[in-house]
Amino acid sequence: MQATDVLIHGAGIVGQTLALSLGPLGLRVALGAAPEVPEHQDVRAYALNAQSVDLLRQLKVWDALPSHAVTPVYDMQIEGDALGALSFSAWQQGVEALAWIVDVHALEAALSTAVRFAPHVHALAPGQAEPSAALTAICEGRQSTRRDALAGVTAQRVSYGQTAIAARLSCGVPHTGVARQWFRSPDVLALLPCTQEPGGTPAYALVWSLPSDRAQALMDLPEAAFELALNEAVPLASSVGPLSLCSRRSAWPLSRLMVEPWCGAGWVLLGDAAHGVHPLAGQGLNLGLADVAALQQVLLEREGWRSPGDVKLLRRFARARALPTLAMGQLTGGLMHLFANPHPVARELRNRGLSLLHHAPGFKRWLTQQALQLGGRV
Repeated sequence: MQATDVLIHGAGIVGQTLALSLGPLGLRVALGAAPEVPEHQDVRAYALNAQSVDLLRQLKVWDALPSHAVTPVYDMQIEGDALGALSFSAWQQGVEALAWIVDVHALEAALSTAVRFAPHVHALAPGQAEPSAALTAICEGRQSTRRDALAGVTAQRVSYGQTAIAARLSCGVPHTGVARQWFRSPDVLALLPCTQEPGGTPAYALVWSLPSDRAQALMDLPEAAFELALNEAVPLASSVGPLSLCSRRSAWPLSRLMVEPWCGAGWVLLGDAAHGVHPLAGQGLNLGLADVAALQQVLLEREGWRSPGDVKLLRRFARARALPTLAMGQLTGGLMHLFANPHPVARELRNRGLSLLHHAPGFKRWLTQQALQLGGRV
């Protein structure tokens, strides 16, 4: 088969975004076969920051999303397990939105359409022979077999001892673009505002991280019993109204993934194939899309005599992404362990910390800007 410039393994969101981003650079791309469509609806929702939205907008994907698939977050309310509380407002921070909640299926469909009409991308059919390429980008996710087969690459998984439960919920009270999150010992419960189809009625995307045994017990409950347990777990003062399931439930174990190295001669890892963090901050996909933006920039600025697979070139990408990814992994892991600690002293400190942050407008503004641009600049 004819050679190409970049071969991408993994036709998920990160892989397809990378394929589209290489077109303006004049690079030919071969994209591995798309994953099989799951039998059930994907109930996850992604919280995208401004940097991710800008990248998708540049690729003509963002504006192609249907209106019901994108919900801006105007306010965020965070509560601890005592009186600690912290809130953020897009209006106070002078930004359009704190984040955008995006339906997974809609984003994947918009990317697939864009790839289909991209002249520089050749989508490989299942079983089709792969072309030789100057650079192979592996974006297959945490369980990547190609990554694990690379000589000298180690993938260390550290279990958090928790499982995440996701579902879509109809709500008794309109969410008005407010995201809510409760940090308690030992769980973290988040309600992300979204829109339910059909009818465009307000809804929430649930992300509930709990000790694995408790999560399994909740997953084993009938729907009505699960709804009762969920409504009991949400404080009455939150005013979200009664919550009821409008989708199936999904669950997966939580762990941190640390991979070394991220690149070598002729290959590079991106997205969940390179790193994995706790979902409590909702930043996993943002890290992956920041990987795409960083690799695009490095390839754009490469010397004319360097191949896209030049190892020194790829190490520039790895250096650019190392610190932002390490910082997010430590932050999310540290928060999870802090709020899972049942000791009264830890409980007092974490709740006082939330309240102190709430009354520090300068630091809150800095945190907001970091979140909007999470992933780091190249």
